[in-house]
Amino acid sequence: MVAQRGGAPLASPVLWSGLIPLPADPYLRRVETGSDLTAGLVPGETVVLTQGEETASAPAAQGGTGKTQLAVDFARTLRNTQAVQVFVWVTATSREAIISGFAQAAGVVGAGDPDQGAEDAAARFVAWLTRTARPWALVIDDLADPADLEGFWPAGPAGQVVITTRLTGAALSSGAALSAAAARGLKIVPVGGFSRREALSYLGSRLTDDPDQRIEALDLGEDLDGLPLGLAQAAAVMNVTGLSCREYRVQLGERRKHMSGVSVEGVSAAVLATWSLAAECAHELAPSGLAWPALALAGMLDPHGIPGAALTSPAACGYVTGRASAAVAADQNLARAAVTNLARAGLVSIDPADPIRTVRMHSCVQAAVRAYLPPADLEQVLVAAADALVQTWPEPGSGVQARRGPAEAAQLEAACRDCAASLRAAEGTQDALWQPEAHPLLFRAGRSLEDGGLTDSAIAYWQSVAAGCARRLGPGHANAVAARDRLAVAYETAGRSGEAIEAFQNTLADRERNFGPEHPDTIATRIRLAHAYSSGGRPAEAMALYEQTVADSSQQLGLGHPVTMAARAGLAAAYQGAALNKESLTAHQMLATDAERLLGAVHPTTLAARDSLAAAFLASGQSKEAIEHYKGLLADYEAMGGADHPDAIAARANLASAFRRGGKLKDAIAQYKRVVEDRERTAGADHPDTITARANLAFAYRSAGQLREAIPVYEGTLADRERVQGPDHADTRTARCNLASAYQQVGRLSDAIAGYEHALADCERLLGPGDLETLTIRSSLAAAHFADGRLMEVVTVLRRTLDDSQRYLGPDHPMTQTVRDNLEAATGT
Repeated sequence: MVAQRGGAPLASPVLWSGLIPLPADPYLRRVETGSDLTAGLVPGETVVLTQGEETASAPAAQGGTGKTQLAVDFARTLRNTQAVQVFVWVTATSREAIISGFAQAAGVVGAGDPDQGAEDAAARFVAWLTRTARPWALVIDDLADPADLEGFWPAGPAGQVVITTRLTGAALSSGAALSAAAARGLKIVPVGGFSRREALSYLGSRLTDDPDQRIEALDLGEDLDGLPLGLAQAAAVMNVTGLSCREYRVQLGERRKHMSGVSVEGVSAAVLATWSLAAECAHELAPSGLAWPALALAGMLDPHGIPGAALTSPAACGYVTGRASAAVAADQNLARAAVTNLARAGLVSIDPADPIRTVRMHSCVQAAVRAYLPPADLEQVLVAAADALVQTWPEPGSGVQARRGPAEAAQLEAACRDCAASLRAAEGTQDALWQPEAHPLLFRAGRSLEDGGLTDSAIAYWQSVAAGCARRLGPGHANAVAARDRLAVAYETAGRSGEAIEAFQNTLADRERNFGPEHPDTIATRIRLAHAYSSGGRPAEAMALYEQTVADSSQQLGLGHPVTMAARAGLAAAYQGAALNKESLTAHQMLATDAERLLGAVHPTTLAARDSLAAAFLASGQSKEAIEHYKGLLADYEAMGGADHPDAIAARANLASAFRRGGKLKDAIAQYKRVVEDRERTAGADHPDTITARANLAFAYRSAGQLREAIPVYEGTLADRERVQGPDHADTRTARCNLASAYQQVGRLSDAIAGYEHALADCERLLGPGDLETLTIRSSLAAAHFADGRLMEVVTVLRRTLDDSQRYLGPDHPMTQTVRDNLEAATGT
């Protein structure tokens, strides 16, 4: 469960995904011009909050009419009333952001598959929405282009969808990508500015120190056409300076005259004036002179949320303070004070409880900032923002990511990717990020797309970066070759093996020509080509190239060089993939021995080699050796990080599995019990990893024939899955089937049949009749009927299973053949 800020955690089984922005302070309920989404939205309906009627202060592309705040109020109401069981918030500024948000939600509801990419996970989530009976709600905020939702339009009889967009209703309805969704009864609701009464009420709620401040409040509301964004900036400045509405109106009029010849696309003259007064106000606040550089820096990054650490990084502190900085406490305090002053003046909002999307800025404020920066200043702030983002962005597998946990780490990755995309858009025709070579941010952003499973986006991104490197730096430049190398990796990840192999071959030729055949980068490219051969189903070529690479790297770089170690690990894996178990085990043993001798027993490379060796022993049936190696790994992990370190707990779980597979069930049960205790103590009783540990303990009991002990643990696991992860989660179905199988084993056949029937109904509803999981559960149900002597039911179920298997999987699929054999055995034909 992803808990949201601003209130007590929700009681299970409500599941939340995404980060909801804070409500405005104060938030004005719009009785006259707002849309009561909670009362007016019914299950199965989609409401799109569009830009209202265009006015002088609210051009169509500007926004600022309060659509997101209406969605926030909707979300908070659902949270407080617990009116839904699943809630998802997705910021939709790009197709990548939508897919990433949907993929995260798929993991939360159990619709995802860890072995699939983000696009597949997003599609499974959308399919889950159409089938689930659990009440759900989804907010898609700030949809930039309806085409970004193509193939992912969400709908379902149990759900409510709210979409906000700066597009007008007319523009939205005319979009080809919207036609299918519109046919399903889309409800378009224009949202304009406050009414006169609402504007007056809003200013009255903000200006509370002196009643005289509110003189001419109604006139100020009319000056700004009731636009919430402009009124919020005006009220913030008046609160800071003590100006009255009358005095502010004078300044506003003068500023508009002064800026009469200035225009910024998508920003009205009125908002440009309120922005200018707010920026001037913030800049004069102590510590004076720092607000503008802080505003410029924030204006380069994602307006929907900037990690707070990025704005207090060494690069950010150096830019804001104007001096070289190592982000010492004093400079960080100055940077924080500058951002706080921006918030006081209404230019940004700050959520101190959110480390991932801490600072938000309206897009038209960002547009104004970028428009006012001279080219030389723009180049300087672009580089500073890129440096700040790289300093903030944890590398995959780093301790920072591990401490955050998978969900928070994924959210931080998404936020950093969005900031990088915003930065690249701000660069425009500038080449600030390409001189004297490609900025590291360009490569970090691409790797994040790969790591996030966004394979199509990664391919398009690396094609763009490779072309940019070749155009700006030359095709033979190291950055250009590296970008083509990453493009090849993206092809391989996407399963486009032929293109990956061709790209790696070209990159290898480039590296051999530019660096020579013995350079570490050249050898590393050979390793990647060998891996592509292996994943592309060309094992003989993979092993031959790995063997050549190991020999060359060992001679040129030494046995302990990281490139050599990577080549040897790849060769051992290739042997194992080709079922050459003897050669694989020998290669794993030699690698682990050399790594320990050259790097030390607890070096990360050595630990990985030792873990792979233990797994290789286990795969070859040598459980005794595997157990000894897992014991050693466990002892070293505990010595390094303590018994409660995640790596130590994972090593203990591996040891327990090795004991079980080696037939030492008493030892396995003891270790599984310890893992359960460790998980409960460190992660909590309701954490999915803790529930998984209990499921593993139940399986160990069952493997030992201790079904009396196993069944209560299986029953508890199912109850926990339903309560914490929900009845539609894939883990819940697995727990139900495991319990049914245990019931069957002890002869409680009616309970087993009921469990399988329940799981089968869930599978058919959520996945469809032709899904492999559905067919597998139906086959298990047939086996339970057979054990109960109900041959007529057996034949009926197997005939249905065979029909569906042939229809959806084909007559030659292994599942189809298995079902056919079972049916023939049951009917005696």
